[in-house]
Amino acid sequence: MNALLQSNAVLGLLAAIFWGGGDFCGGMASKHSGGTVPAALRVVLLSHTISMTAVCLIAWALGDPIPSTTAILWGMVAGVANGLALAIFYVSLSSGAMGAAAAISGLLAAALPAIISAFTEGSSGWRRYLGFAIAALAIWLIAGTEGEHELAEAAHAHAKRTTWLALASGLGFGIFFTAIKYAGEGSTGVLLPMATTRIGSLATCAITLAILSAASRRGEPASEHALTRRSVYWILGGCVVDTSGNLFYIAATQHGRLDVAAVLGSLYPASTIILASRILKERTTVRQNLGFAIAVAAAVLITL
Repeated sequence: MNALLQSNAVLGLLAAIFWGGGDFCGGMASKHSGGTVPAALRVVLLSHTISMTAVCLIAWALGDPIPSTTAILWGMVAGVANGLALAIFYVSLSSGAMGAAAAISGLLAAALPAIISAFTEGSSGWRRYLGFAIAALAIWLIAGTEGEHELAEAAHAHAKRTTWLALASGLGFGIFFTAIKYAGEGSTGVLLPMATTRIGSLATCAITLAILSAASRRGEPASEHALTRRSVYWILGGCVVDTSGNLFYIAATQHGRLDVAAVLGSLYPASTIILASRILKERTTVRQNLGFAIAVAAAVLITL
């Protein structure tokens, strides 16, 4: 039992739980700020700035050693990939077929680290491979929530664009999941590796926001792009849980296999939907409930 509690599988599940909470808070913050892609990027920028500042201060107080140059570079690669993936993912969601975009992105984000882990760390065993396959099905059921009518509409004008954007964001998240492992390997802790990822994501989101702002129409009221007080509250809450999720994931990659941490971490949409059902009183579908049940079975297979 002690070995199970110390396994990276448990840490990966904790990352999924907290990441889902961070996504929920980020979504609420974006909603209260206008619901646009620029608004979402502003939410990410403020959240990641607070997160990086807090993590650096805590690491300094604890006397954590500076990671190696290689680890810092890997951390910045992870941050750039994460920042680009977030920006592309928001655009894909705004293009329609949100459930399909989320499902495609989540599946690729889990698949890429699993493939890399198979080559670098060897076989994970038939039980875990079965768990990975079941987890992929769970991700698809939980995230892909459109009905037949919506899927039919998505098959028209925006289908190809949304699919390519979702694939690109999934690739970015997969690179993030992988690169952050190597960032953690060059450090004795989890705080500074995460801080290096924030440098990359902040730079990427700032550049993306500047490009979008330059391309937008002039003369729009500034209030449409301002962060409201309510959105700031959600950002602060999201900052805490999202940062915790990142720290759990880095710890998971430091204490075990990359594929286990990445696949279990990719179950984060489940906690987002559960929070929406509890706080916003949104109804979960039969498909989602089936996905939750399958996710539990996958976690058991992967963890044991």
